Amino acid sequence: MLFLLSSFIVASISIIYLFLNHKKNEPVNPPPGPKGLPIIGNLHQFDFKNPHLYFTKLANIYGPIFSFRIGNRSVVVVQSAKMAKEVLQVQDKNFCNKKVMVGRQRLSYNGLDVAFAPYGEYFREVKKIFVVHLLSSKRVETFASIRHEEVSRIIQKISSLSSENKVVNLSELLFRCASSTICRTAFGKRFENDEGIRSRFHDLLTEAQAMLAGFFISDYFPYFGWLDKLTGKYSKLEKTFKKMEEFYEEVIGEHLDLKKNKFERENMVDILLQLKKERCFSFELTLDHIKAMLMDIIVAGTDTSTAMVIWAMTMIIKNPDEMKKVQNELRNAIQNKGYIEDNDLSNLEYFKAVVKETFRLHPAAPLLVPRETMQDCTIEGFDIQSKTLLYVNVWATGRDPEIWKDPDSFKPERFLKSSINFLGQDFELIPFGAGRRICPGIHLGVASLEIMLANLLYFFDWKLPDSLRRDDIDTDVQLGLTMYKRNPLCLVANKYI
Repeated sequence: MLFLLSSFIVASISIIYLFLNHKKNEPVNPPPGPKGLPIIGNLHQFDFKNPHLYFTKLANIYGPIFSFRIGNRSVVVVQSAKMAKEVLQVQDKNFCNKKVMVGRQRLSYNGLDVAFAPYGEYFREVKKIFVVHLLSSKRVETFASIRHEEVSRIIQKISSLSSENKVVNLSELLFRCASSTICRTAFGKRFENDEGIRSRFHDLLTEAQAMLAGFFISDYFPYFGWLDKLTGKYSKLEKTFKKMEEFYEEVIGEHLDLKKNKFERENMVDILLQLKKERCFSFELTLDHIKAMLMDIIVAGTDTSTAMVIWAMTMIIKNPDEMKKVQNELRNAIQNKGYIEDNDLSNLEYFKAVVKETFRLHPAAPLLVPRETMQDCTIEGFDIQSKTLLYVNVWATGRDPEIWKDPDSFKPERFLKSSINFLGQDFELIPFGAGRRICPGIHLGVASLEIMLANLLYFFDWKLPDSLRRDDIDTDVQLGLTMYKRNPLCLVANKYI
């Protein structure tokens, strides 16, 4: 009884405080947006399953910049190329801080990684580790043989299924390919042959994605954070963290044990451990720093490349004319080869256009990672307060009818005579973000996507199982930081050569 009474008193005081504080701090001229309820704001209206679609609907009503509130958090969304350029380039320094939610804070060891690190000197140094030592274009080239071997394994597996007239679950096979590739790149070993470890790795990634994208009450209602404990959300987060940490420690331990250190080639763990020895940073690089960076590498490296190849194949199978064009280009330019390499793709204009069109329609991170304003500012005359949560809806920007003709259609031809690229300078197409917080894994992500997609299209003719039509292939998405296709893509492959 005493506990209930105490909880009621605390909750009542919190509600009064939040209400008064919200009124006190309202900006003079905020962006337009839907009216919310006291205390909860627009929480009851928010679509947590498809936030990019929810934001697009609001933009149709309020324009390319709008605001709303969840609990005590003010949220602003921008979704036009002009607005994206304003926050990611013109005022980038004010918008380059990442808002670290509870799940991301825990799994990143309190922001020791590059994706969620607060903006400042530490972020600049840890970004340098990724850009210079781990994910530079030169480093990505050194990992080309790993991509070659893993994609070749998948091609052999599909060939076997094709000869047996079996349906190919591309979603499953490509996840295996991506996870084996990233494990060899990051750890120097593959787990594919050990079903137990492979299953464990898959489960870890699934649980990590759920926690990174999950809704915690304490992120928006700090005075009610105890409800996360009551519902078991904190417990799930802590279990996921401990599982991830055990995995990191096993991997790092093997690299530190000279007797077990028999890895096939230098890998990212080796590089990080060497940097730890060199002590060349303003901070001491600890094992926790390395674990946090590994989280970025394995989660982003596996999920994004898998998701993008699946979206590309989904669009291609739904558009047979485009599939024929890209296959003809590949097969005419590259004849009688047992494997397509990175260098084979440099001059293939239509293939490159297919990649860009896939990024436009289905960016892996449709809202990027949310940012937080570092000080009060204005955008297009609207007042934005410090500590405001900001989303850039790149999914909607890629479908803006004022920029793109017939925006919902898959038409790679639109890029054939266009200089628009996805490197962060053309704000009509920014699947990797832009500015100071552009994704440092852009070179690895594009290389992995292109080599998998090119080999799939070169070696096989693809069709739907007899029971399906093109319209039956859905584009429903799965909740997470990475926008996965919810249902597996299952196709029939006929070997071309």
